Amino acid sequence: MTQSPVVPPRREAVRLKNARKHSTSSQAWLARQLNDPYVQAAKTHGFRSRAAFKLIELDDKYKLISKGARVVDLGAAPGGWAQVALQRQAATVVGIDLLPIIPVAGASFIEGDFMADGMETRLTAMLGAKADLVLSDMAPNTTGHVATDHIRIMALADTALHFACQILEPGGAFVAKLFQGGAERDMLNTLKLRFRTVRHAKPPASRKDSKEMYVVAIGFRPE
Repeated sequence: MTQSPVVPPRREAVRLKNARKHSTSSQAWLARQLNDPYVQAAKTHGFRSRAAFKLIELDDKYKLISKGARVVDLGAAPGGWAQVALQRQAATVVGIDLLPIIPVAGASFIEGDFMADGMETRLTAMLGAKADLVLSDMAPNTTGHVATDHIRIMALADTALHFACQILEPGGAFVAKLFQGGAERDMLNTLKLRFRTVRHAKPPASRKDSKEMYVVAIGFRPE
């Protein structure tokens, strides 16, 4: 069984040096980073972002990544989720993102749009078969308008779900980021028709002040 990295407890707050050189918003972001135990733990364990711990916590709870699994990572930059999948003994990890990703040993990355024509075929060929797990940590650039941001991320999640239904093996699993806001209920109803078990979760690594949550669907049932 894979040993989960230990997240250190919160320590005494670190004060930002030379704060006057930064804007108010930059000061707030930098202070949060300096005092975030997950940011520090990511550096300690060699993960590319604190988001790696979200997948670790979801996998600890739902047992998503089996030994030898074939994994597709949508919105894979900067590569933290691919790192976790490989550490947890996935055999094949293929990630795709609009942004370039620094290589991760053992993973394959595509710079492009997962909705592009032929991408399903290309990814399946790279995997060597259909996927056991499709991950989506994608999120749109936020506008600050809650309703607009919610609609945008739900559109991404719905598209990721449609893609997953084309590429998943029977019995496979799907994980996607959402924002709380009401419309996720419609997606959950759709998921329940196509998967044996559907849950929504907010892992401890997801900041308390964020509306971010994840949907976890296990036991894919092809039509």
